[in-house]
Amino acid sequence: MLVRVVRHYVPLSLVVLSVIEALMLVGAMYAGVALRFSGLDIEPKWVDQVLPIFPTALVFAGVMLASMVAFGLYQREQQQSSPGYFGRCTASFLTGLLAMVLIFYAVPELYLGRGAFGFTFLLAFAGHIVTRVGFLRLVDHKVMRRRILVLGTGSRAAKVSQLEKYNGSSERFHVVGYVPLNGSHRAVDPSMIIEQNDSLGVITRKYEIDEIVVGVRERRHGDMPMDELLERKMSGTSVVDLLTFFERETGRVELESVNPSWLIFSDGFRLGVLKGFAKRIFDIVTSTILLFITLPVMILTAILIWLESPGPTLYRQERVGESGRPFLLLKFRSMREDAEADGTPQWASQNDARCTRVGRVIRTLRIDELPQLLNVLKGEMSFVGPRPERPKFVKDLTKQINYYGYRHTVKPGITGWAQIRYPYGASVKDAQEKLQYDLYYVKNHSLFLDLVILAQTAHVVLLGKGQ
Repeated sequence: MLVRVVRHYVPLSLVVLSVIEALMLVGAMYAGVALRFSGLDIEPKWVDQVLPIFPTALVFAGVMLASMVAFGLYQREQQQSSPGYFGRCTASFLTGLLAMVLIFYAVPELYLGRGAFGFTFLLAFAGHIVTRVGFLRLVDHKVMRRRILVLGTGSRAAKVSQLEKYNGSSERFHVVGYVPLNGSHRAVDPSMIIEQNDSLGVITRKYEIDEIVVGVRERRHGDMPMDELLERKMSGTSVVDLLTFFERETGRVELESVNPSWLIFSDGFRLGVLKGFAKRIFDIVTSTILLFITLPVMILTAILIWLESPGPTLYRQERVGESGRPFLLLKFRSMREDAEADGTPQWASQNDARCTRVGRVIRTLRIDELPQLLNVLKGEMSFVGPRPERPKFVKDLTKQINYYGYRHTVKPGITGWAQIRYPYGASVKDAQEKLQYDLYYVKNHSLFLDLVILAQTAHVVLLGKGQ
């Protein structure tokens, strides 16, 4: 099951798990302090025991949760039984330990004694493992799955079962069956078809349906049981169209099914002054902090590029920004200076032969993107948004892909929803796939979604999956 948090869909299981683990981490600190001082002749008042360490406990919980998110422990596919889980878990806790030590030195008021913090850390680690084992057993029993009834049996409707089967969505929903409409094409498994001998009300009660997905495109010829759908809606059964269903379950806008009317009337695509101001403040603060933190890395990178390959350290390239305005994007040069000697723009590939040795490393770790922090400070880019493309590619892709130009209604970003959700691509087909994620971001972007993308970007970089 998915819930909407500030316009972005999040698995309910992960929301519940994060709350439980936050409470566990706070409790671990109190248990650690109690264990450290057990047996001593110290009996302060209850308030004196609880209040002084409460701020430290909150900071500890926040730091550990952030570290776990950065190491991918809150990804849908990262289950306790998945390969490499224990290594990621250990790395996240050690990173959190280092962060807490630095915080203790920076903010002495939050300091906790080594003995008490040692007990806290061990209890938190053990508590995390126990919590995951118990919680995932509950999820494995499929308690939180929604039972779906699809109205329609055509090729578009059949994609719902394909999504359940091949996209790891079976833990979130289960397709109970398909109800055909008069004269509709049947492209689904015949065993999944529920003949409409009864009303939708009877069918939903009989099969304990939680949600009806309307999987037909044409709804104006009288075949659609609008009165019955309205009755089900008023009775508490969720009713959604296919595009909204796919947007929620996949985090992208399905270009094959989208139409102008859905874009016009669907919720989203809001660009307010207050939202823009908040995003700009977020960009300035985040970029300034990262420039300060990464300055030594940037200086070392510039030296290594200069030593290995002749030519400028920084690479300036024209890209298309917000509202189609061009700007010069800054990157550390990762390719030979003659990479485009003929002057013709070329798609960059994942293992591009034009890359230098230093270039391959900085591209993998995304260090080559760091100079774009200056583009963000100048207001040409945002920290999070669709990746900017070169004018020639934009011109070609706009002709070949419907709705491609709408990705320019927001500022381009250093990282984005498409970058963390889709593997490296260098073709028109890849651009079309990425556009589906870009449109989802343009439709639903918020500060919360930006933070989600930043956390998952950290996961990509830390695990060496950068492009």
